[in-house]
Amino acid sequence: MKNGKILVVGGTGYIGSRLVSVLLQRNYSVRVTYRKIEKIENKLWYGHPKLEIIYADVYNQLSVIKACEGISVVYYLVHSMGSDKKDFAKWDRIAVRNIGIATLKNSVDRIIYLGGLSTKSKHISEHLYSRSQVGKLLQGGKVPTTVLQAAMIIGSGSVSFEMLRYLVDRLPIMVTPKWVETLNQPIAISIVIE
Repeated sequence: MKNGKILVVGGTGYIGSRLVSVLLQRNYSVRVTYRKIEKIENKLWYGHPKLEIIYADVYNQLSVIKACEGISVVYYLVHSMGSDKKDFAKWDRIAVRNIGIATLKNSVDRIIYLGGLSTKSKHISEHLYSRSQVGKLLQGGKVPTTVLQAAMIIGSGSVSFEMLRYLVDRLPIMVTPKWVETLNQPIAISIVIE
């Protein structure tokens, strides 16, 4: 890495906030993007001397270009599914294009993306399909990209794990869509971060 500064896009989320904590513990210089300052101010690592925060919205190309200035590695942990955007796959593509342009303009050494565990099934959900496409788009760009894939991430606070736990606690039987036939390989949050 040229200067060792790491940008975490999505650092206020479940995975990102834990990753930022570990990176800071390991003495890396970290920059974290935010869209809403209140989401970052309550993190335990807020105010750390090796932490820099910067406003950036992945749908705003100029803000992403600015966030990538002086960065060696970008961890891209954003998924549009949780947004208020109706066509999240389209918004995922817009965000990826902006990240691709920003990282190329700033000569970033590498992008690291965490996506969903892909499957060849015909019954893949729109969400998993979009996450798979994000990885392919990033790898098709000019900045070297590592795509990591994980299925359900197990750990307190994980949305997918908490949702499943909630369903199992309340429904003795449930009818599910065909894509639920997709096999699952859960992984612990500690292993994902490592």
